[in-house]
Amino acid sequence: MVDVDKAIIARLKKHGKVFEVLVDCDLALAVKAGKDVPITDVLAVQKVFADSRKALVATDADLEQVFSTTNHLEAAKDIIVNGEVQITAEHRARIIEDKRRRILGILHRNGVDPKTHLPHPMTRLELAFEEAKIKISEYERVEKQVKDILKKLMPILPISFEKKEIAVKVPPEFGIRAYPIVKSFGELKKDEWLDDGSWSAVIEIPAGMQNDLFDKLNSLTHGNVDIKILKTSKNEVE
Repeated sequence: MVDVDKAIIARLKKHGKVFEVLVDCDLALAVKAGKDVPITDVLAVQKVFADSRKALVATDADLEQVFSTTNHLEAAKDIIVNGEVQITAEHRARIIEDKRRRILGILHRNGVDPKTHLPHPMTRLELAFEEAKIKISEYERVEKQVKDILKKLMPILPISFEKKEIAVKVPPEFGIRAYPIVKSFGELKKDEWLDDGSWSAVIEIPAGMQNDLFDKLNSLTHGNVDIKILKTSKNEVE
């Protein structure tokens, strides 16, 4: 049960009317993100208000007009999904930091220096963020922000999004353990067990993950692994 004293307001303005519900911040944001959360777990009060501070409940006529239902739970979900959740400063800071880490992770995994075709160190990316005065939005999707941030970073830190097709060949004694490692890095194009018991594979991975893959395979096989980059191509941000 959501504590009313700790609940925040989710508000929707539509057809000249205002509708409010009292919600748990984290669960409401999860609903907005498309996660399957029971609406009864999200609400502090299972009513839709015209003014929650005055405890003024929305009329059935208004609910029917705007939401085509008089069911308060159905209307509440619509308000959360399509309205504005008034997050606290603490939640806002947490969301922004989480998105910042995710954006940096995408740039680090996928982006490389176009001259060397090697990934930029995370510390260099973080410094470029500071230099470019990058601002993270708590509302926009991470993927959308990556595209905009790339444009701002390019004058400071050229980044090319690339993917690489890599062939690996692992000795018989390491094949079974190498398979899940390789597969976890990207799309396994093909793999086969050779006549001598060795395991051979071709995988497509984000260019920035190349060194991590090499390090893991070298660590597993004590350097006894054949690795060959077959081709490099552009990798668009989704």
